[in-house]
Formats: sequence, structure tokens, C-alpha cells
Amino acid sequence: MRRREFITVAGGFTAAWPLAARAQRDIPVIGFLNTASPEPYARLVQAFRDGLGETGYAEGKNVAIEYRWARGEQDRMRQMAVELASRRVKLIAATGGSTAALAAKAATSTIPIVFQIGVDPVEVGLVASLSKPGGNITGTTIIAVQLGAKRLEMLRQLVPAVDVVGALVNPNSPGTPTLMHDLTASAPALGVRLQIVKASSEADIGPAFSELQRLQAGALWIGADPLFNGLSEQLATLSVTHKIPAIYQFREFAAAGGLASYGGSITDAYRQAGVYSGRILKGDKAADLPVQQSTKVELILNLKTAKLLGLALPPALLARADEVIE
Repeated sequence: MRRREFITVAGGFTAAWPLAARAQRDIPVIGFLNTASPEPYARLVQAFRDGLGETGYAEGKNVAIEYRWARGEQDRMRQMAVELASRRVKLIAATGGSTAALAAKAATSTIPIVFQIGVDPVEVGLVASLSKPGGNITGTTIIAVQLGAKRLEMLRQLVPAVDVVGALVNPNSPGTPTLMHDLTASAPALGVRLQIVKASSEADIGPAFSELQRLQAGALWIGADPLFNGLSEQLATLSVTHKIPAIYQFREFAAAGGLASYGGSITDAYRQAGVYSGRILKGDKAADLPVQQSTKVELILNLKTAKLLGLALPPALLARADEVIE
């Protein structure tokens, strides 16, 4: 019999209650669906739990969570979503970007779904509108894809002498075509020549940096993607090791040693997804809960990393930064 993957990320222990036992205790079960791996997402899972806690739910006490991690293999998403739906969980938290959300939507039209994505949910066909999602699905969005060109502009200001910039993207991500369209349109005006490097799994990250060196890229722009979210520490370490100034969407990248981040708060988005999940368990309808949009954008600069890379950060950007890590 195949070993099922019930992982409680924080604390390092396994939470595997048989569904029958849960039913006897009348404990609702949430299916947690994500495209990445559990280890790098421990903090974000905790943020989701914190959101549940705001509505009175605590994992292991009055709610259970079954985790499904695709570990970067996005073609597994549909199968895992169908599996969760067949177990008749009370709700599916599709937190692995639009790939997870679309897989969950395809798997069930009756079980409530709460998504966390960085693209327009109307544009990708998840909801009818932001204010009135309709159906069985709602969730939270952060500004991600829309900021791709702005992050390139920020990177240009950080390293004005660099004219060859690598762009690391996941070719399997639904948001990549929009990202690349915006990026290639803005590059000429910034005096930047883009070199596209692709990575669709964790195993591709090391070779991607070798390719960047071969292409003589002087800086690195990293496309917003759930795969890269879970690899912030590895990406930050490699960018410093290869002495390539890099910028990414989320603060976690700069906090792990990357040069800069510019974007919204993914931690808060996961917390809000937890709040919505708790509200639905208490009786709210997904169709009646408007999609929550996080509009806050923050610039984080790592001064220590800048010194390691031999960079003098522009005073104007330092003054503008929401946080400077020293």
C-alpha cells in the first residue's frame, strides 16, 4: 500500500489521523494543495494556521489538515486535487498559485476552494468577478505578475552599469507568458538585453546559474512563481556565490541573503487564506466572500549583500526602501 503523505510542516512530526477517526470526532478536514515542497514553506503554512486561529480553529484540536505537495511536479496537481475531492474534505486550500487553484476547480464544483495566487483570478477563469466570485471558490491575490517590469526597472537602478540581465522563469507557470511579454517590452527602454533561463524544478536551479554565467549575465531578475517562492534561500545563496546581483518578488529572498525584493507580502496572503478557510468552515459561502487583494508593495534591500557584491546602493533607493537589512 502506498504511503500517504500527511506532513505537518512545523515541528517536524507527522499528523496522520484516519479519516474515519476524524469523522467520529466530528472534526472538519481541510485539504491543503501546493505545487512546491513542504520544507521551505513551513513559515507560510504557519501563516495559514495563524489565519485559521483567528477564526477559532487549531490544527489537531478542532480541525485537521491533509497536505498534498507536488514538489515542483506540476503535472501531479490534477491527480492530487481529485484525490482530495474524493476524500470529501470540507474545503480545499489551493495555495500553490494558479496551477493548484485551477486543478482544484477542475476536481470539484461543490467542495469550497480557497486559493492564494499572484495573477488575476478573473483572467485565468477562476472566478466570475472579484467582488462576487460565484460558485464554490474564492481566495486572496497579491501583486506579482503585474510588477515584473517594475522589478526590472529597480534592478537597473541597483546595477546601472550592467546591460545583460538574466531572467529566470518557470516555463510551466501560467503567469510566465504575461511576465515575459511585459519584461521584453520594457527592456529596450531600460537599455537592457535579456537572456532567458528556464527552471521548472528544483533540480534545474543549479544548471540555470551555470547557464547565466555562460551567458555573461551581470544581474538576475527572478520571475514570481510558487516554485521559486519555496527556494528563496537557495536562490539567494547561489546569487551571492555566483556574484550576480538579483531581485525577486518577496521579502523572504532579501532576508535570506538576496540583494533586493520588490512586491507584496506572501505571508499575509497565506494568513488571509487561513481566515477565509475558517470563515467557510463556520458557514460562510465561498461565493459570497469577495476575493481579497493585497495592494501593499514593499522594497527590501540587503545592504550586507550589496557590500559582499561590491555594490554601492543608490541613496535614492535606500531612502525609498521600506526596510534595509544590514
